[in-house]
Order: sequence, then C-alpha cells, then structure tokens
Amino acid sequence: MVRVIKENELNELLELYLHLHEKDIPENNEHLAKTWKAIIEDKNHHIIVKDVNGKIVSSCVCVIIPNLTRNVRPYAFVENVVTHKDYRGKGYATQCLEYAKKIAIKENCYKMMLLTGSKEESTLDFYKKAGYNNSDKTAFIQWID
Repeated sequence: MVRVIKENELNELLELYLHLHEKDIPENNEHLAKTWKAIIEDKNHHIIVKDVNGKIVSSCVCVIIPNLTRNVRPYAFVENVVTHKDYRGKGYATQCLEYAKKIAIKENCYKMMLLTGSKEESTLDFYKKAGYNNSDKTAFIQWID
C-alpha cells in the first residue's frame, strides 16, 4: 500500500533513511520532535511511504510550494527518494513517485522537480522512466554548513 506517513512512524522512516545517505539516526531530542511536528502539521509537506506487510520499505517527500508565477500555480519538489536495499527493483519507489504526482495534480501544480546527487546511469534512467528529464533546467546547489 502507498500512503502518507503516520505520525507514529518517525522511527521507522529514520531507519529507512539509513539506506539513503544517512550514517546515523538523529538523536531523539527536542529539535527532532519540533521538526517532526512541523512536518506532520504542514499541509504542503507530504511524506509518502510504501508499506509492505506493515513495514515501510520505500519513501519520498513531496513538498508543494506556493508560487506567484505561472498563473499563480504552485510547483512540487520531490526529495529523499529511497528504498530499503532488500526491497529494490520491485517498483516501490516508482509507486511513491506516482503518488506524489497525484498530489501535485490535485494541488494544480504546473511542474514537479527533483534533484539527485547520483551519477549512476541506472538511477538517472530510473528518474527518466518516471517522467523526469534532465535537459529543461540546470540545477545549482550551494551547501550551507
């Protein structure tokens, strides 16, 4: 089943993120609790999960960003696309991205964007197959420490 995450599933999500790029689960402190609360209460912030037999095995984040251009239509930004290593190749991340697209359509978004740090051809092909292209725009990133 693909669905939006439940408030009590934070720990399971953080464990899944170890298959993304995280090395550790963040310390369970007030900052984490406040951040989680802000995400859960934000109507524009959607954490989408693939649930297999009660276990979260894949996820992505879809944030709807209000916008004053394009006839005042919002756009969607997709981030943190991840599948547990034992569940890859089964189409679960694709299902999460399709769910994100349904949200974007429902919210009248004019586009969806995502960034990947991967240079792996298989990852880039995965995003292309999901309907994204890497030729329309150029992304620039400035890391802030």
